[in-house]
Amino acid sequence: MNEKKYTINGKEYNVAINSYTGSYAEVNVNGTVYQVKIEDASSEAQPAPSARPYEAPVVEVQPQTVPAPVPSGNARPVNSPLPGVIIGIKVKVGDVVKEGQAVAILEAMKMENEIQAESGGTVVSVDVAEGDSVLEGAPIVTIA
Repeated sequence: MNEKKYTINGKEYNVAINSYTGSYAEVNVNGTVYQVKIEDASSEAQPAPSARPYEAPVVEVQPQTVPAPVPSGNARPVNSPLPGVIIGIKVKVGDVVKEGQAVAILEAMKMENEIQAESGGTVVSVDVAEGDSVLEGAPIVTIA
C-alpha cells in the first residue's frame, strides 16, 4: 500500500492506493474508500518507481455507496471539552457506538485526551478531520 499525506486548501488528507484493476484504482482517503477511474490507464495503471516526481493522473472520484443512517430526530453532538488538535478519529458515519466509547483523540497541552460518546447511537456525521484545531465546545461527531 502506497500511503502519502496531502494538504489541500489547508486541510490534511491521508491517501493510500490500495489496488489497481485495469483503469480503476481503489483509493483510501482519510478512512473512506473510493473507486477512482484513471483516464490514461495504459501508462498510469502500474506506475514504475521513479527518482523524479511525476504529475498525478486526473481521476474521477466515485465514493462507494453506504446507506446513510436514519437520524431519529434527537441527534446530539459530542463536543470538544477543551481546545486542541484532533490526532485520531475512532469512528465513521454509520458506526453504532455505545455510551463511553472513544470517538476521537484530542491533543491538548501535550496530552492525549480520549473523547467519549456521552450516549449510545449511530454516528450521523464526523465534523472534524485528523489535524484539525478545535475550540472548546466544537462538535467532533454527531450521534443520533
